[in-house]
Amino acid sequence: QVQLVESGGGLVQAGGSLRLSCAVSERTFRMSTMGWFRQAPGKDREFVARIFWSGGGTIYADSVKGRFTISRDPAKNTVYLQMISLRPEDTAVYSCAADSYSGTRYWGQGTQVTVSS
Repeated sequence: QVQLVESGGGLVQAGGSLRLSCAVSERTFRMSTMGWFRQAPGKDREFVARIFWSGGGTIYADSVKGRFTISRDPAKNTVYLQMISLRPEDTAVYSCAADSYSGTRYWGQGTQVTVSS
């Protein structure tokens, strides 16, 4: 059973920084991509960032470009989301996702990020 365990959320003032982590429990699981999504209250879940596991290529939502950085540590089966210059509109539950090569997507439980103004 593939499980994704997230950590690093919390409360921060506008302009501050946070780093989220997401570790994949199954060491033999091979993912094609991992990504971060977020869902604010009353809104649909939206894409934030994605990283291609083998080559390290990245994709970002326009709203976070230049402020968020996704990275990975293959030795730890972990993906990170470094967030700087946080804004109140970044407040949301952030969830990581891992995509297998067969197209199955696995989700983490989510971690709350709250940015105060």
